[in-house]
Amino acid sequence: MQPAPSALKEASPVAALQLLGLLQRDARFIDFVEEDIANYSDSDIGAAARLVHDGGRAVLREHFTIKPVRTEAEGSRITLQEGFDAAAVRLTSNVVGRASFNGSISHRGWKVEDTRLSKLAPSHDPSIVAPAEVEL
Repeated sequence: MQPAPSALKEASPVAALQLLGLLQRDARFIDFVEEDIANYSDSDIGAAARLVHDGGRAVLREHFTIKPVRTEAEGSRITLQEGFDAAAVRLTSNVVGRASFNGSISHRGWKVEDTRLSKLAPSHDPSIVAPAEVEL
């Protein structure tokens, strides 16, 4: 007897590598995270973080449509009725019992409504997220 097939879906590593490459290209994300910043001043780190922020934001806006999961302002009081989407709303603090739950929104969450990643040529190696650079 064969085991039942898994209901879990495997994530596409190609799409993840493509996004990582875009974040490196436009925000120098890998360079920033891989740098040992222990001996840098806060102002040096802040200047680098601004580049990562601006580039990362541009990548997100170009390739994704991202909207808040909840439309209420952070700090707003809400009631979650029985059957609320537990994948879209995470309860924190002292969670006891069953819905309905009353609480305050501490983070509105994010949901991707559209993805616009380029199609890749068969010869493209997605594991090269940033080619080595050789100055001549």
